[in-house]
Amino acid sequence: MAITGKIGTSTLKALSPADKRINDTEIKGFHARISASGAINYYLYYRINGKQVNFLLGKAGHISPVQARDLAKQKVGEVAAGKDVQLEKQILKRKVAAEKFTRFATYVENKYHPWLVTNNTRTANQIKNVLLKNFVCLADKQLAEISAWDIEKWRSERKKKGASMATINYNVNTLKGALSRAVDWGIIESHELSKVKAYKLDNSRVRYLNDDEEALLLGALRQRDKTTKEKRNSGNAFREQRGYEPLPNLDNSRFADHIEPIVLMAMNTGMRRGEILGLKWADIDLNIPSLTIRGEAAKSGKTRHIPLNPKVQQVIQDWRKQTTSKLYVFEGEEGKALTDIKKGWAKVVELAELEDFNFHDLRHHFASKLVMKSVDLNTVRELLGHADMNMTLRYAHLAPEHKANAVNLL
Repeated sequence: MAITGKIGTSTLKALSPADKRINDTEIKGFHARISASGAINYYLYYRINGKQVNFLLGKAGHISPVQARDLAKQKVGEVAAGKDVQLEKQILKRKVAAEKFTRFATYVENKYHPWLVTNNTRTANQIKNVLLKNFVCLADKQLAEISAWDIEKWRSERKKKGASMATINYNVNTLKGALSRAVDWGIIESHELSKVKAYKLDNSRVRYLNDDEEALLLGALRQRDKTTKEKRNSGNAFREQRGYEPLPNLDNSRFADHIEPIVLMAMNTGMRRGEILGLKWADIDLNIPSLTIRGEAAKSGKTRHIPLNPKVQQVIQDWRKQTTSKLYVFEGEEGKALTDIKKGWAKVVELAELEDFNFHDLRHHFASKLVMKSVDLNTVRELLGHADMNMTLRYAHLAPEHKANAVNLL
């Protein structure tokens, strides 16, 4: 049964669950309720536009009776001025919840990355890492507050730390993609990163292997395989001496691990590293023989087909015999694509003593060899999956006879 009195420390101490509530005698609508467990909450009851509202002021213990009284007076004044304080509180609560969701790091983790995964984006985890690890400075920012100036400052700092302009461009483009998706979903109205123009790069660099370097690379692959197998045998001998179960013997397998088949595939197909790592067994047809790069896994977004020469056919057949992966050709965790080959690739380059040569240069090597064997540039373009001829033209100087023939027409 409700009682009346001035709400204060002494009246609240005397309040029992049987009383249920106490109505303040000084401020109309101000009251305190007590639960069966003894918890007390302060409320303000009011009417506005024909609507009855019981507005929660706070909990006893969190705010004092004096603070509750002052807050009640404030809200009474706001209601008298025509404000629906309950509605404003709900709007503010929704805004706070929305702002929590539109915090950059939260958006990437809980919205953007799950969408990438759901849509079978091969690089979903890579994209998430690029955004969260490279843009730590944006983690607590609201999406709508990320400005072009923020990114210009970020680019300047990255350049000072030695990041390449190509890497900076990739990171910024990845960020633009995430924010553009937020616009599509109506999370933010717009973003201004279109004002951040990509650095102009010299894409004319073409690093390929001459015959001697190619021999060194192939020799390094074999040497690394041999060393890996010897280490496995030595390790198994050690394990057997101590009664441990030995690891699988590699002597009867062509490859010690995934590094050699990946490199050989790159050299003979011109595929990008990500395309190779995302390749599934279902994408390979040795009866034709060819493999398919699906649009969702291709940089251009377009599906393309690559014929397989006898060398790479044999690589695929031999690798298939020794791997247990069912879905991806090169598997990391069970059922998931391999994501990292840096350590193994770095060892191969070190053994081959190659200078200024990275994994992507295997793609240049493939294209360069084709052009030097008089394959026309448009065919090379199709095999590489270039959207237009501009990127393929970097290899044109390797076919001097084409230019000579054109000049001779005069």
